Amino acid sequence: MMCARIIKVTILLLIMIGLTGCFSSRREDIEAFLRPKEVDVTAESYVLQPPDGIEIHCSKVPEIHLQRQRIRPDGKVSFEALGEIDVAGKTPEEVAEVLEEKVTKLYTLPGDSPIDVRITVYRSKVYYVLGEVYLPGPKDYTGRDTLLTALATARPNPMAWEERVQVIRPSEDKNIRPKIFEVNFERMIARGDTSKNILLQEGDIIYVPPTILAAVAMKLEEFLRPLARAFSTVTITQAPWGGGYGGRAGYGYGGGY
Repeated sequence: MMCARIIKVTILLLIMIGLTGCFSSRREDIEAFLRPKEVDVTAESYVLQPPDGIEIHCSKVPEIHLQRQRIRPDGKVSFEALGEIDVAGKTPEEVAEVLEEKVTKLYTLPGDSPIDVRITVYRSKVYYVLGEVYLPGPKDYTGRDTLLTALATARPNPMAWEERVQVIRPSEDKNIRPKIFEVNFERMIARGDTSKNILLQEGDIIYVPPTILAAVAMKLEEFLRPLARAFSTVTITQAPWGGGYGGRAGYGYGGGY
C-alpha cells in the first residue's frame, strides 16, 4: 500500500516537473515589442477614456483654472460656465483645443496655447502582472511602462522562477498567434542587461512562473490538503469522550466522583 502511494507521488512529481518547463515563448516574438529608446511616448499622445482624470490650467479663466475632472462613464466632463464636453477618445491636446473654442466665446485669450490639459489619473488602461509576485493583478498603464519597472513594482517573491519570466501580448484575432517571449529577470538586475527591457502596451501580460520545486510543493499541498482535512475529521469523530482532564463528560476534572 505504501509503495503504491510512493509510486503515485513520484509520477505526480515527474508530471509536474515536465509541465512546469513547458512554455510557448519564441525568441523572435520580442521583435513585436518596442524598446523605450525606440519611441518617444509622451502624455500628449495618450488617448483619454473613463475613468481617467484631468486637470485644466488656464490662469486667464478662473472658472476652469486648476479644476480637476474625472471622466464620467459617458465620456464627458462638465464645467459650470462651459457646460458638458466630450473628452473620451481624445488626447489632452485635443481636449485643450475644444476647451479653447468654447472659452474664446467668453474671453479673449492671448498666446498660441492658452489652455493646458494635464492627466492626473491613469485608470482606463491596464497591463497585468501575474504569478509569483507580491503584488499581482492589473496595473495602471501610463504609456511609458517598461518590463523592468513593472517587475520592480510587482516584486517577485521567493518562489518566483526569475530566469523564465514570460511576456505575453494577447491577440484579439483568433487567426493571429499571441506574441510571447521569455526574459531572464535575474540577469537583468544582476548584470544590468536591459536588452530585453521592452516598452509595454495596454493589455500586455507578464507571467512570473514558480520554480520547479515551488510548483511541485504547491501541487502536493493541493493534493494533500483534502486528505489532511479528511483525516482531521475522522480523528475528531473518533476522539474519546471529553468533559474533563481525566475522564468522561460530566465527571469533572478528576475523572470520577
